[in-house]
Amino acid sequence: MTETQYGNGRQDEALAQAAVDALVGQLALAPKPGLPDPRERTARDHSDLRWSAQALLPGLIAMAATARRTGEPGPRLRADLGAIGRSTEHTVALAGGGHRGALWALGLLVAAAALRPGAGPADTTALAKQLAAHPDRRAPRRPSRGSTMSARYGAAGARGEARAGFPHVRRALTALTKARGQGATEPQARLDALLTVMSTLQDTELLYTAGPVGLRRVQAGARGVLDAGGTATEPGAAALRALDADLRERAWAPRGSAPLLTGALFLDALEPAGARG
Repeated sequence: MTETQYGNGRQDEALAQAAVDALVGQLALAPKPGLPDPRERTARDHSDLRWSAQALLPGLIAMAATARRTGEPGPRLRADLGAIGRSTEHTVALAGGGHRGALWALGLLVAAAALRPGAGPADTTALAKQLAAHPDRRAPRRPSRGSTMSARYGAAGARGEARAGFPHVRRALTALTKARGQGATEPQARLDALLTVMSTLQDTELLYTAGPVGLRRVQAGARGVLDAGGTATEPGAAALRALDADLRERAWAPRGSAPLLTGALFLDALEPAGARG
């Protein structure tokens, strides 16, 4: 291996590790309304999710390396990313499962970051948008919950979010910067970013389990926390606890929001500290 190849390999690994770290950071955040809580010792599903997150690393390294070698966000790269993604899903399933939404978002963002090292979030999401615009012709043609809900209700779903350039990832980044600037702790800033996503996302998982009325209730609850001043304030923290209790009682899990927060944390980690505001 030449020095250049070694350096490129280290860069690919660094991008992939940053993505996995973002996912682990998202999983550690609490309380996420209706989502697995690391503070609950009996939350075996959360422990499994943290363990299986590490299984994404080889696939994400391969995605970064493939993007760097291909050099353009065209149909060839999209097909290669799809093949790597399906192989990675199988590996993650053996390690405990989960993270399909995170793998979709992180795979595109890691590949985009490898295509243009040093690019800012806006350019990286624009490249991811170009990648997502190409169909994955080798993908199995079977309907999923998300595609079914997208067709029934006109919700964008994960694919629509990517094809729009990850608008909720960008909103989460803006919310992170705003909350930090107002003196919030890092967990509080991340929770505010998550709630910002939840307040407007047409979450197809929620549509499946709770229907349109349930989706609107979750969106309104998230907006209520933010309107109360965010999680750094006592009224906002109380509203968050109430929302979390409500969703757990109803068994409603807004799973679509978490991968988008993960994508935002990944892009945030790539930004120089001075550029975050």
